[in-house]
Amino acid sequence: MAYKYSGRVIRTGKAWTDNDGIQHPANWMLWDDATKSAKGLVWEDDPASFDGRFYWSDGVAKALDDVNAVDEDGNVIMEDGEQVVTLGLKSNAIATVKAQAGGLLAPTDWMVIKASEVADYSLPTDVATFRAAIRTASNSIETAITGASDLAAFVALYDVPVDADGNATGNAPINDWPDEI
Repeated sequence: MAYKYSGRVIRTGKAWTDNDGIQHPANWMLWDDATKSAKGLVWEDDPASFDGRFYWSDGVAKALDDVNAVDEDGNVIMEDGEQVVTLGLKSNAIATVKAQAGGLLAPTDWMVIKASEVADYSLPTDVATFRAAIRTASNSIETAITGASDLAAFVALYDVPVDADGNATGNAPINDWPDEI
């Protein structure tokens, strides 16, 4: 929220100069609304807040599903002979889940490789169980993402469950990974 003059913010307690070169005093805030308006000052509210994970701006939701890109005339946008596709929230979320799963599996990858290459080494049971739990969680999260029928259902995947007192009781479905080994 601020007063603006010709598009620039006029700070409270600071003198300012208008487009005609006239300097106005630092106590300009004491002017009544009519005087401020006559001097060209305009009050502008801050833009409404919005969650940038799901919206481009206030009330303008990002697409859940992938969208084939078109120009302002509705013509298909091509790049290297391929249709340009703008990934939707679901595709981006699934890519994030796959990266998270890969990151959780990576520290034990060497054990899997060693078990496949060294005859007298077997993967420890707790490691095998943990890796299976990661893959199961990844599949469950991806299924939940894919199954979100609308933006509200998709946004709900990011909500941490809480008890009656408002205390977290677990992880948000989008981040419901098993504990480490």
